[in-house]
Amino acid sequence: MHFKLNFLCSLQVENPSCLWGRVIRGPDGDAESPEHYSKLHLQMNLFYRDPTLDVHSLKPTPLEEGQVCVVYWAAMKSWCRAVVESVIMDSVCCQARCLLVDHGERIVVPSEQIRVAMENFLQLPFWVRRFHLAGIKPTTLRVSVFEEKAELRPSAQWDSSATLYLHSLLRASTHTEAVLLESESDSTAIELYLTAGDIKICVNDDLVVKKFAYYSTKSGGLEDWDRLPAMLSSSILTQTVSNKPTAQTQPPPGKQKSHCSQHTVFPHLAVCATWVHPLRWFLEWLNPDPLNPDPDTEDAVVSPTAPRTSGILVHSAFPVEPWSSLDDAPIADPLRWVLRQKQYRALTQADCYSWPAVARGCNTIIISNSADQPLSYLSPLLTHILLNSVFTSHTSSSGPIAVLLCPGWEKVQAVYDLLEARKVSQNLHPTTVLLGVGKDEAKSVKIPKNCLLLISTPFSLVRLLSCHCFLFLRLYHLVLDEADQLFTHAPDEMETILQHFQKVTSSEENASCPQQLVAVAKRWTSHMEGLLSSYMPYPSVVITVPEEAALYGNVQQIIVMTLESNKISGLLGTLALNSDVTQKTLIIVNSIQEAEDVFKAVSSRSVFCLKIHEGLTHEIDFVIQQWEKDIDPGAHVILVTTNDCLKCLGIRDATCVIHYSFPSSPKLFGIRLFCMVENFRNLSTRNPTQSCHRVTRSVLLISERNARHVNEVLRYLRRTNALLPPDLLTFAQGVRVAREGQKMDRPLCSYLKSFGVCRDNSICPERHRFISHLDQSELPASGAIEVVPLYIKTASVFYGRIIRKEDGSFEKMASEMASYYADKKPGPKELLEGGLYAVQEDDVFHRVKILSVPDRNNRLFISLLVRFIDVGKEEEVKSHQILQLPEQFHALPGQAVEIIVCRVKPVDSESSWHPKVTRAISKKIRGLQHRARAVLSLGNTVFVDPMVRVTQVPGMKTVINEYNVQTEILNTGMGMSNPEHLDLLRELCEEGSSCEDTNHVSW
Repeated sequence: MHFKLNFLCSLQVENPSCLWGRVIRGPDGDAESPEHYSKLHLQMNLFYRDPTLDVHSLKPTPLEEGQVCVVYWAAMKSWCRAVVESVIMDSVCCQARCLLVDHGERIVVPSEQIRVAMENFLQLPFWVRRFHLAGIKPTTLRVSVFEEKAELRPSAQWDSSATLYLHSLLRASTHTEAVLLESESDSTAIELYLTAGDIKICVNDDLVVKKFAYYSTKSGGLEDWDRLPAMLSSSILTQTVSNKPTAQTQPPPGKQKSHCSQHTVFPHLAVCATWVHPLRWFLEWLNPDPLNPDPDTEDAVVSPTAPRTSGILVHSAFPVEPWSSLDDAPIADPLRWVLRQKQYRALTQADCYSWPAVARGCNTIIISNSADQPLSYLSPLLTHILLNSVFTSHTSSSGPIAVLLCPGWEKVQAVYDLLEARKVSQNLHPTTVLLGVGKDEAKSVKIPKNCLLLISTPFSLVRLLSCHCFLFLRLYHLVLDEADQLFTHAPDEMETILQHFQKVTSSEENASCPQQLVAVAKRWTSHMEGLLSSYMPYPSVVITVPEEAALYGNVQQIIVMTLESNKISGLLGTLALNSDVTQKTLIIVNSIQEAEDVFKAVSSRSVFCLKIHEGLTHEIDFVIQQWEKDIDPGAHVILVTTNDCLKCLGIRDATCVIHYSFPSSPKLFGIRLFCMVENFRNLSTRNPTQSCHRVTRSVLLISERNARHVNEVLRYLRRTNALLPPDLLTFAQGVRVAREGQKMDRPLCSYLKSFGVCRDNSICPERHRFISHLDQSELPASGAIEVVPLYIKTASVFYGRIIRKEDGSFEKMASEMASYYADKKPGPKELLEGGLYAVQEDDVFHRVKILSVPDRNNRLFISLLVRFIDVGKEEEVKSHQILQLPEQFHALPGQAVEIIVCRVKPVDSESSWHPKVTRAISKKIRGLQHRARAVLSLGNTVFVDPMVRVTQVPGMKTVINEYNVQTEILNTGMGMSNPEHLDLLRELCEEGSSCEDTNHVSW
């Protein structure tokens, strides 16, 4: 078996029986390449240098011989894989003598510089192996003084001359190749071949010829089957690495040394046997609880002493001691039980720092990705309210002591259902109030006397305050759920509520009562600045989304439009090199080559410039030291770095970040901006001297290569005070049009059809453009029609049939189906997706189309999703309910059409109709014939305005309009007029037609 070896001169060949080498090409040509190991060492250095890591959990405990770990090699300033050979302990410190398994060096390192080897860093075999020349043993020249002669005799050690000669051969060789003969306990026997010029020699034979060695006939007692190198089993690589390993220095019972089969799955993972067993035992017998390799995940528990290094902004008027676990959190036991039932088993980053503040009754703003989940704040809040309700329940006033505001009726119901779970809030008796705009509706509301917690929307609460403000005289806790949505959709109502809250809590009567305002949101908005300054004395601000922290910190965003070929010039134009204030600027690039190019250009401007990238990880410590040095006023330090190296630097005091390379995601953009967190403004303090902050800037270079990210960045920039270049807006509009053109196979947006506008077309997956060949319709677009709503989807969207008096084909088919199934009800031979069948509901037989057929998995009955093609609804039905549909009932097309009533929409900026409105309309119109005026048709949808129920007076030709559907919706108080609905739809059609006429293509 031939494989190529590369002997490293820096490792020093000790003697012909101890050569350290790296396998370049294995027996099958499948050895790992140097690039694989370079990438591995880069990943290790980036990971173990990350300042957000919990170092304590990464230290191996206990430290024992035979452990495979990662150590810091000070000489190379690099983290390397190693095996602990011995542990040295004294009264001062603990040290370990380690073998660097990828370099062949032995070093002594303190225990503080030893880390657990993560599983993904053990996938590659150890690169350095020990070899010895097979079949030869050393000789030495023995000189007899008495006999005055010299002769060669066998020796137990190699002469230095033999080692020097071997060194000279290796230096002179241009090609190294070996034949693997056998693997022993501590090294591998080889025949070594060297090529120098055109001459190829066998080193084993050459040493014998040169009298440095003699041939040995002993094989070492190894049997044929035992002459193979030790292999790592493929199953070992799937084991989990624990954060608290216990090294196995001896094989456990049943795990004695054995040799793997010749047919090993990974033949290239041949390593020295003395290294194999520690690694095998290490991986097989560790505690199964894994470390979290991604410290940026939202659910990771962060180091409680360094929130800023963990990407968390915590500004608080009072010291905040974070909670570390759910078990230790001082919350009510019923709440803890509910959290466990909801699979809420670990505190998130936001929880660790916000729960202590909320539980203490502090005014708190929480910005996190989990802010839309009520569990993220309810537990500490309810615990605090329950503790204080003992006092407040005996005050003279009545009414709720806490109000929880939600952005819509759906969230109100979700929070109420959560509170009702297992009766965890039975002492608070929560109540929901959702009021429409109906006259005197607010006056008739009765709030139970024992209600201490009210859940509502800003609109409903304002209507309630207008009539029952005396019921809110002991309002001590105000909670804003999804506060960004509240301020966006109801700014005036929020101002009214906050003023009332401030008036109540500032009264002398309530001066000694607990007062708390909690705002939870996914995004920071400008309204929250006023909330902090006017209504939240001594607040705590916890932000775990870095890009939102930058908005809070008032980072100035500067946009530079440039061509990709001219980015260097654009970059140099943004550098403020003549400022009177101290500046620290980060320039972030995506690749090593970009880092070198930018560094060269910036250095030419005669400024102090540093660089660090993946090829210079050994200089990270030096760069950090230079960056952290005190600099003179007016000095400017610039550091060019890559995304991968950025986290290892732990920079938090930059004054400017220049995005030379475009950030590929909002998260990466935020991580970059968070490098300036120490210079963010602090809104938790009222002291002007403490709240002063440096001006921080973010410079974003945008080129033609960044098309697919422009709209996402633009949505963020619009939330700042940044001046948006006209070229950027035009560019973004072009990108939006192009993206919309990719939705040609999508249906037209249901919100667009129902209300004239989409609730958020930036994230909506449906189409928002008119396409003639998709939206052209054979349904009436004008004139009077007769319709029968059969399935009420929402209060203004129905499915039903258009009644054509001259066409009775459907009635005839329905009658024939009833007659057919009266005598027999044949089941289908097979159930096919897309096939037509029949289903009986009460006494009516419906045609259905199967939308999906799940795997039966040996079940007798299964459920199938079907569409009732003559009714319009989609439901799941049992397989035994499906009936065979004869061919004569297939010819008539499906009769269900979508009917949309125009000019009505939900009140209070709701995105959907309240269920009670839909129920009321369904009860009134379902199955009854109505007269309507068609005003537009798109595809299978007809838009009507108005739609009325008409009844003919018996014995007369006179007809009476019983009700108007639009009016009935408005009378519920939960709907309002939407006069621009039809105009928006027609404008959409005109724009689509104009684009098609201009471009001769369909969008």
